[in-house]
Amino acid sequence: MDPVREDCAFCQIVRGTVSAATVFRDERCMAFLDYRPLFRGHTLLVPVAHYETLPELPADLLQPFFANGQLLIKAVTDTLSADGAFLALNHIVSQSVPHVHLHVIPRRFKDGLKGFFWPREKYENNDAMEATARGIGEAWERLRAGTAS
Repeated sequence: MDPVREDCAFCQIVRGTVSAATVFRDERCMAFLDYRPLFRGHTLLVPVAHYETLPELPADLLQPFFANGQLLIKAVTDTLSADGAFLALNHIVSQSVPHVHLHVIPRRFKDGLKGFFWPREKYENNDAMEATARGIGEAWERLRAGTAS
């Protein structure tokens, strides 16, 4: 395991050398908005340390990674008033960045997402992207703290 890889786009985001609309960060994980979202609120969850694939993720990181993912799913769907979510964790094939990452994509009935020919939805501007990240991050914090609303 490399704690950080210089050539990894997600490691660059974790280090802060590349900007991203951050949703939250703790000592083990970070979540940020996908810069090419399928739908508004499409969020990526990554371990802070560099692991290319899920099988490489140490056992002691599995629980915190998926516990954060569980909260993130609720934060995304609550914030975006989504009917549900699509979750994806590619393993090598279709893994555009070789760093473990969970996609949390808000879904609505009849949203047009069919098969793997998916439409892309852009944010109106950076402010809208940051506001979405902030809203999901605040929901994540409330969920982590065990407070509703």
